[in-house]
Amino acid sequence: QEALEETPFRIPFTGSIHGGLQEGKSISVSGRVLPGADRFHVNLQCGSGSDANIAIHINPRYDGHPAYVVVNTKQHSSWGPEERKNSPIPAGSTFNLVITVTRDSYQLNVNGCHFMEYRHRIPFHQVDTISVAGKVEISFIGFQSALVRKPGLKSALPYRSAISGGLRPGSTITIQGTVYPNATRFHVNLSHHTGVALHYNPRFNENTVVRNTKQFEQWGAEERDGAMPFQRGQPFSMTIRCEKHCFKLVVNGMQMHNYKHRFSPLHNIGTLEIEGDLSLTSVLV
Repeated sequence: QEALEETPFRIPFTGSIHGGLQEGKSISVSGRVLPGADRFHVNLQCGSGSDANIAIHINPRYDGHPAYVVVNTKQHSSWGPEERKNSPIPAGSTFNLVITVTRDSYQLNVNGCHFMEYRHRIPFHQVDTISVAGKVEISFIGFQSALVRKPGLKSALPYRSAISGGLRPGSTITIQGTVYPNATRFHVNLSHHTGVALHYNPRFNENTVVRNTKQFEQWGAEERDGAMPFQRGQPFSMTIRCEKHCFKLVVNGMQMHNYKHRFSPLHNIGTLEIEGDLSLTSVLV
C-alpha cells in the first residue's frame, strides 16, 4: 500500500494517484470533520485543472438535519443527477473513508461499514487525481492495489498473509472487520522468523489494548496506555502505519496508539496474522 506523504495535509489538497485506478484498487482517506462545518468533499477526477471531469464527488453537507451526503459526477463542466444519503459522519467527528473500485461501481465504506455503491458514469481508468476541500482535516491518504477480499474470510481464521518484501517506513496495512458480540479478545501480529515485532491485542474483558513484542520466545514489557477504540458487536477499520521509529495505529479514522520499534530490520517483518473473536471483511497488505 502506498501513501501520500504530507502530514498534516493542507486543505484544499490535490494529489496524483500513482498508476491511476484499476479494478480492485482502493483509496483510504482518514481525517476529522471540523466542528461547525457546513460541508467538505473528496473528489476522484481526471486531471487537476479547475475544469477537470470529476468521476465521483463525495460531498457531506451539514446545512440541514439530518446531515446528508451528495454523490455526483461532473462531465464537460456539467453536474449529473445527484444521489443523496444520510451522512454517517457527524460534524466534529473522525472518519475513515475507503473507496474501492469494482468493474461497475465505486464501493464506499465509512468506519468499517458499507455506506453505498455508486455506478461508474466516467470510465475509472481516466481517473488520475484525488482532491479534498472544505471544512475538514486530513491525516492520511493511502492507495492499495491488491485487495484481498474473501466473503468467507471469517471461516479462515486464524488469518495469515505474507508481506511481500517485508515492511519499510511508509508501509501500511488496513484491516476491516466486525468484533463478535460476546468477544473476549483478538490480536493482530506482525511477525518475523524468530518472533513477533508487534502484537496488538484488544482485550474486552479488561477494556484495554495490549501492545508487546516477542523475541526468542520471551514477551517484553506490555504497553497498555491509551483508549480502547473497539466495541463488542461493532464493525471497525484499522490501519497500521509503519514509520521510521514506530508503528502508528489508526482505528476508525482516529490516531490511537504509537508503538516504538523493538525489532529491526523492518524488512524482515514478513507475516501478518489475525486471530480471535472477530470476522474479517477485508485485509489490505
